Order: sequence, then C-alpha cells, then structure tokens
Amino acid sequence: MLYDKAASGLELKFCRFEQGVELTESGGIAGYASLFGAPDQGGDVVQKGAYGASLNKLAASGRGIKMLWQHDPSQPIGIWDDVREDGRGLFVKGRFLSEVQKGQEAQALVKAGAIDGLSIGYRTIRAEKNAKGQRLLHELELWEVSLVTFPMLPEARVQGKADAGADALVHEMADAFAKARTMMADF
Repeated sequence: MLYDKAASGLELKFCRFEQGVELTESGGIAGYASLFGAPDQGGDVVQKGAYGASLNKLAASGRGIKMLWQHDPSQPIGIWDDVREDGRGLFVKGRFLSEVQKGQEAQALVKAGAIDGLSIGYRTIRAEKNAKGQRLLHELELWEVSLVTFPMLPEARVQGKADAGADALVHEMADAFAKARTMMADF
C-alpha cells in the first residue's frame, strides 16, 4: 500500500486488486470511484454525503472533476460527464478523449484489462477516528478521479455499458446489505 499526501494537501491512495473491466466501443466508462461505509486498505471509511458540498460548489462555479491518468495533473485523459453521489457511493461516468495520445493509450489499457481501477484525489475537510482506529471521512473536497493500476479501495473500478443490467441488480443488493449493516450496528 502506498499513501501520499502532496504539499497541496491532496491525498492519493493506491492498492492492488483482482477483477477486470469492460469498456464501451465508443470509449465510454463508468463505475464507482468510492463506496460509502467500505473501509479501504488504509483504514479510511467515506461517509454518505461526504462529497455533497464539494460537488455543489464545483457545479455552482461551472467546473468539473478532472479525469487523470494515475493522479498525474499533467496527464488528463478524458472527461467525467457525470459525477454524483447515490446510495452506494461516488458514481462517475465519462469518456476518453481520443484526440489525446494518453487518452488513446488509457482506453487501450482498459480495453485489454490491464487497467480497471479508479482512485480519488481529494483533500479532507472533516474527519474523525472511530473505536476501531478507522478514519471516518465526513466531508471531502474532491479534486479528481483517476484511472489507476492500484486503487486503495478494491471495489473502485471501471465498468462498461454491457455490465449495466447485472450491475443495477448488484447495486440494489449492495445498498440493501449496507442498510442492513447500518441497522445492525445501531443495536
């Protein structure tokens, strides 16, 4: 596991995981860059609503979240057309820019299954430690979502449109299990 906190206060996290990815023929990609309530390999747990203020502020200013290659600000590779919180986490949907060489390369690597991870670059605004020693992230300033080789959260991955039907059922089931866990934790 690697953890880096840049001089700007931007936090980046990486970790290895197993599963592959599919990509639409037009270069469209979608997936969850962050899941609520799921501890990552560094012990951070993003709480529901953690991105809300940041996403609202960006929308009000007409700016968006950057799609980067491996968290490198000098290597934008596409556009995130949709970045939003839902009941499961931070969902992103976008497209590679085929006019950019690194965008073409990233698309080829995703298509081949060599890259399928998503990772967020953010600054922590409000967090606390719980009894388990985990850092509960209540408010984050989201800067970018990168395609990476090793995401810190193993479930943070890219998916193609072909996965959408089965994926919707899996998301509904995951939401139901998350709600059940929350209810059980309250007892």
